[in-house]
Amino acid sequence: MAAHPPAKRAGGRNTRRLTPYLLIAPAILLELLIHLLPMVVGVWMSFVGLTQAYIANWSTAPWKGLSGYKVALDFSSPIGNSFLHSFGVTCLYTVLVVGISWSFGMAAALVLHRSFRGRGFFRTLFLVPYAMPIYTGIMTWSFMLQRDNGLVNHVLKSLGLTNGDSFWLIGSNAFWSMVAVAVWRSWTFAFLMLLAGLQNIPDDVYDAAAVDGAGIWKQIRYITLPGLRPVNLVMVLMLFLWTFNDFNTPFVLFGAQPPKSADTISVHIYGASFVNWDFGFGSAMSVLLLLFLLVVTGIYLLVFNRRSRRA
Repeated sequence: MAAHPPAKRAGGRNTRRLTPYLLIAPAILLELLIHLLPMVVGVWMSFVGLTQAYIANWSTAPWKGLSGYKVALDFSSPIGNSFLHSFGVTCLYTVLVVGISWSFGMAAALVLHRSFRGRGFFRTLFLVPYAMPIYTGIMTWSFMLQRDNGLVNHVLKSLGLTNGDSFWLIGSNAFWSMVAVAVWRSWTFAFLMLLAGLQNIPDDVYDAAAVDGAGIWKQIRYITLPGLRPVNLVMVLMLFLWTFNDFNTPFVLFGAQPPKSADTISVHIYGASFVNWDFGFGSAMSVLLLLFLLVVTGIYLLVFNRRSRRA
């Protein structure tokens, strides 16, 4: 009789050990079905010549090995050169959007961190772009950027900043229009993250620095920025990944075939896959993009982790 209670206790301990795994099992299953399985299929597609002719029966698509990757990386050819151009456009687009969004978000967070009358109104107002559905916001901007009846040209002419109507959705202006729309949508996320991070920095530290004679700029440099380092580490990485993979902004503004100045890599891959019906080549470019983002993310985390240990 004395042997039964220990058996029950052992069974209870085993159940408690399995409980965490049982709780995360649905999430792991969904992750496998939604992300990992399509990723494996995409990698397989990059090695076969899956075109419109074989879409009805994938198994009959001819094996092409690394030929898709060689075509994409042959920058002397027109196809490889266009892929390299879209990569360069995406890099510049990402740097500008992340940098400007962070700057606007930091400025707004510093202003609205301190208590003043009307602060709640401005905090709510600044979060409207982030709360608005993505497609709704971008479509609104596409109407505002129209040449003949758009609000942007009307305001510019009313202020005397231009004499005629400008084309904002074609030519070289398309790139800057895309950057402006992306910044409008992204900077509020940076503002929200930085404002939350500022709440964790004690006010006593600022008061002590002010007593010691530190001005506002020294307080930002030696207190605010070091205190926001963990937030910035995560936020900048998230903004980088979101912006580099951004498909909604260029696609809603310009469609499947954007101007050359706004040909980001996500839309370029979409065009190769669903406009030219070359799914194998589109998958090869997608894999190259994935590898690039993994390498950049790994280097980014490695560098900042080393800096954190030294600090």
